[in-house]
Amino acid sequence: MKTDWLDKLRNLLQVMAFALVIATVQYAFLPDRPYGPPVVYSLLIGTLIWAIVDLGRELFHSDTGWPQGWQGLALAVGGIVGGYVAGTWLADRICVQFGLYPTGVYIDRAAEWRASLLISLLAGISGIYYFYTRGKSAWMERKMAETAQHANEARLKLLEAQLEPHMLFNTLANLRALIGADPQRAQTMLDHMIAYLRATLGASRATTHTLAAEFERLRDYLELMAIRMGPRLAFTLELPEALAQQSVPTLLLQPLVENSIQHGLEPKVEGGSIAVRAWRDGGDVVLQVSDTGVGLAQAARHGGGFGLAQVRERLETLYGPSATIELLALQAAGTVATIRFPSQT
Repeated sequence: MKTDWLDKLRNLLQVMAFALVIATVQYAFLPDRPYGPPVVYSLLIGTLIWAIVDLGRELFHSDTGWPQGWQGLALAVGGIVGGYVAGTWLADRICVQFGLYPTGVYIDRAAEWRASLLISLLAGISGIYYFYTRGKSAWMERKMAETAQHANEARLKLLEAQLEPHMLFNTLANLRALIGADPQRAQTMLDHMIAYLRATLGASRATTHTLAAEFERLRDYLELMAIRMGPRLAFTLELPEALAQQSVPTLLLQPLVENSIQHGLEPKVEGGSIAVRAWRDGGDVVLQVSDTGVGLAQAARHGGGFGLAQVRERLETLYGPSATIELLALQAAGTVATIRFPSQT
């Protein structure tokens, strides 16, 4: 795992602040002593303990960021002992070199050494436990996020599996009805269906693909429907080149287009048209499926609405509350479904 040096710097600054607090507390209990030596000792001992423990743990491979078993215990003990010994040795020389010890005042160095050792031991254990629990918590959050991502992918796969058979069964039913009435058109429809299935099954089984792939699959589907409905169905697809590589859930627009045909245009004697458009609105991508069918009220009486719940759920799974889907009735006749979600390209 790559070392996060910004996190290391954050840890160092926290250790130094903790060391200054310890020095201040020591001075508060011994106000007759100078403030300088406790600051020097605390900063050096604390910084060296941090360096041995926080940098040393990078030598051990662990998913949690902390070595397990005896290695973790040895690192903690070695960090406290090594930081205390080296920090005390350096602090002694700095204090002597810069004359930080007061003259003419008796200082019990043995008592000071014992107090410093006890403080270093307690502070080191507390600091190591704090950073260990924080790292463990961050690791658990990452694992939970990964688990949630895997669950979302599985959920999207299940929703896609629900949608694909629906489209397939409808097409087969239409093909069966057309075989007896117009074998030539049935043959052409079958050819389009084979091409559609080959493109679908040959594609990656990922939960997302590009808008270009989504529109291509819609074109295949609408060509199939146009064969069955003849002049009663007209369609347009508008995808700007700038949005061709935008990532979207697979089969996102399929149920909306199916709704337009089955519950909007088929009940209408003269048929109508479908328009599928995509455009960018600020930082959002907008997808729209509109038709000139019988409208929302009559579509509801014909059982309209299949797939809308799945589309809404898939959008929520991938984009959260920032994605929306809106279904509105046009003034004359027909409906318009509009999807909006944040752009990720």
